[in-house]
Amino acid sequence: MIMRSTLSFLLAVASFSAMAQSEITKLEPVSFSQVTITDNFWKPKLEKIATSAVPVMIYQTEIATGRIRNYEKVARHQNEKHEGIYYDDSDVYKALEAIAYSLKNDADKALEQKADEWIDKIAAAQEEDGYINTFYSLTGLENRWSDMEKHEDYCAGHLMEAGVAYYQTTGKRKLLDVAIKMADHIDETFRKPNRPWVAGHEEIELALVKLYKVTDDKKYLELSDWFLDQRGHGHGKGGIWDNPQWGPKYAQDDVPVKDQKEITGHAVRAMYLYTGAADVAAAKNDAGYMNAMKTVWEDVVYRNMYVTGGIGSSGSNEGFSVDFDLPNENAYSETCASVGMVFWNQRMNALEGNSKYIDVLERSLYNAALDGLSLEGNRFFYGNPLASSGQHNRREWFGTACCPSNISRLVASVGDYIYAKSEDAIWVNLFIGSMTKFQFGSVEVPVEMTTNYPLDGVINLTLNPEQKSKYALKLRLPGWAKDEPVPGGLYKFDGERKEDFSLLLNGKPIAYTEENGYLTIEREWEKGDQIQYSLPMEVRKLVSREEVTANADRIAIQRGPLVYCVEGADNNGKAWNILIPENANFNVVEYQVLDEKVMAVQADMTILSGSEDGTNLQSETKKITAIPYYTWANRGQNEMQVWLPTKIQEVKIIR
Repeated sequence: MIMRSTLSFLLAVASFSAMAQSEITKLEPVSFSQVTITDNFWKPKLEKIATSAVPVMIYQTEIATGRIRNYEKVARHQNEKHEGIYYDDSDVYKALEAIAYSLKNDADKALEQKADEWIDKIAAAQEEDGYINTFYSLTGLENRWSDMEKHEDYCAGHLMEAGVAYYQTTGKRKLLDVAIKMADHIDETFRKPNRPWVAGHEEIELALVKLYKVTDDKKYLELSDWFLDQRGHGHGKGGIWDNPQWGPKYAQDDVPVKDQKEITGHAVRAMYLYTGAADVAAAKNDAGYMNAMKTVWEDVVYRNMYVTGGIGSSGSNEGFSVDFDLPNENAYSETCASVGMVFWNQRMNALEGNSKYIDVLERSLYNAALDGLSLEGNRFFYGNPLASSGQHNRREWFGTACCPSNISRLVASVGDYIYAKSEDAIWVNLFIGSMTKFQFGSVEVPVEMTTNYPLDGVINLTLNPEQKSKYALKLRLPGWAKDEPVPGGLYKFDGERKEDFSLLLNGKPIAYTEENGYLTIEREWEKGDQIQYSLPMEVRKLVSREEVTANADRIAIQRGPLVYCVEGADNNGKAWNILIPENANFNVVEYQVLDEKVMAVQADMTILSGSEDGTNLQSETKKITAIPYYTWANRGQNEMQVWLPTKIQEVKIIR
């Protein structure tokens, strides 16, 4: 294992100690329910969720599997058999959450009626004391809360998230009330002396904070803090804890949360845990959690993150192995982990007001997470490799079906991640065509953003305060628009930047300050003020730190927030026989991948042919097309590579 730098660690400790003595910065992200998406890139994807992904989830939930039938069986009280896996309830709740977001984007009455039908069945399956979990209701309530790995609290967390989302969209409380009753049951069962419990699969921590925010009942915030505080004290028993291959590290239970310094174990569980910890840090002004989160975040981003923003390289534990172990073809990089990276980095940004967290969020969102959803919206990736010999393909469903509903709820709720607000400022984090409103004192400020991002880098903002009003506008300046593609230097640009950003107010240059990755304009704003913000969208080559041996003598291609790959479908069926010359001249062209309009990158490269053993090699120069990584594997199984070789010994001939 690569050892951490002692000096870096000591400097980090000093930095954290200083921060612990000061007030935590707090931003309030603007909710999806307050944002209307008009974007050329994202709106069609939201529509695909509603018209393709949601129907798949409804079919799988009602017909192909027993997920809804389990609730019906509980309500009938006829001792019927449970169908499926003990954590399948969670998929129903995530599907309902995705439906809630879709209803915000398109008020489909038939879809809302279907959701209400499910909610009625869920409510009918709730026990009198508030407990709800179809596995234990059908297999024996006497065994509930006896096995920490059985995901009871995980399912409850997804119920809470769904209840909150459905209430925020429709105003209907039925599912929210079911969630509240379950939360009250959990609180009454556990938050008492000598009753330890460690959630085997984290999720309830972040969900309880959502419940706290919508109900304003601090009991749920304290319960979330209680769950966090249970970890690292030897309370974990059975299942994963007794497995010598996994142990407490697998569930982030080896040390208390506030003492954690490195990423370990199952990637999705880790992301949900750290999102909840950041939420509690913000709500309780607890610098202890924030310090731990920042330390672990640096371990993830500086040493354990793919160039796509994916995390969790190992399939054996669905998570982390050792530092810089980032294989490409065997990458696990679970879709759910990338969804979790979006959650966690949003919370970190809200705590600290630093754009580096949104840089990582954007990388994960546009690449590793979005890759989990097919262009047609009805097929999915569980893992997201960065290379393929043609063995990978998208699927409609999985035995463990967390990823389809997870990526669907993320895409449908993308409005959650665009804007944030502080006491005296509007923060623009993502560049997505949309409309929302801010309130400063008695003045309402409608904001409209229009853009073709990420096809081009021009972002237009129109601010329409009801009357002249003074506040700050903070525009994120992405690291990739400067010379830092990712914080910490795990990946660096190869070559000099040739373009720069520009910023205009009503067609004229405007003064600004730059701090923590944001350009700040402070002035008295008037109705109709227009900002034109242009980001450089040049093609850049990326290289890895030398410790990432999988990428030795290779480069990756990035344009704007998008990482590119070479796929056989665009290159005579081949992607492994390519040698990229040092002086490659990249051209950007409009291109179609099925119905998806993209900006492809083309360059003349060396194509090698011959025997698989490397003999009888011949070379020729051909124009090679690279496409955005998220679009690959939509035209059948074929070869693909993100990291392209720069030396002949790295080229592979596949017959």
